[in-house]
Amino acid sequence: MALTNILLLSQIAGYVVALILSLCIIVPMSLHQDEFRGHCLLFSTGTWQETDGQFVVNWASQISCNYTIFVGLVLFLMAAFQIYRLSVFMYRGEDSSFLSAFVDVVSCIFLTIITLIAAIIVTLGFMTWCQYMTKRFPSCELASGNDIDKADGIDTSGFHIELGAAQFGIWSSLSIWVGLSVFAMLKLLHYHQIENMKVSMYRERQKLIEATGNSQQQEST
Repeated sequence: MALTNILLLSQIAGYVVALILSLCIIVPMSLHQDEFRGHCLLFSTGTWQETDGQFVVNWASQISCNYTIFVGLVLFLMAAFQIYRLSVFMYRGEDSSFLSAFVDVVSCIFLTIITLIAAIIVTLGFMTWCQYMTKRFPSCELASGNDIDKADGIDTSGFHIELGAAQFGIWSSLSIWVGLSVFAMLKLLHYHQIENMKVSMYRERQKLIEATGNSQQQEST
């Protein structure tokens, strides 16, 4: 099997995994915001009241959750598009051009960067929330399901599982997109080598033509 076919199969497999993992970001984060009545627990702080044991939350901006969901949607759409595009290439027995391979490299690196940012936001934001939960509960997981904020009417039953799934999805997605970036760069390097070979062959051909022309001129004289 040619190197281009191996890279093409590896890219398709990587995009399929990336598609699945993007759902592990979108679904739990969307459920979290729905259960928390549009609030985002990432980087949210607050104080525990001694009188009734309620947690008075200083809700952080929704940008953190919205950005994470946005990244998940972008990864989903990009993976779906690339699966379709590369599957068509494989069906036709073709492959992308040098220009499209370059675009793939740039897009994969860009998506890797925004995924890394989202992963850091989710991890640090969840750690901030859990620091306040562990002031009352032995662990952040045990805070799930407790009626800690009646004023906002939030449902805390699944926040630990949902944020845990989102963290898994986003860090796993990061590793996959790093791999896809490597595959894209390998394909670009392969095309670059082919172009160099074509240029070298063209130059050698020109040298042979010139040498043949010179020899014929010498024979005629």
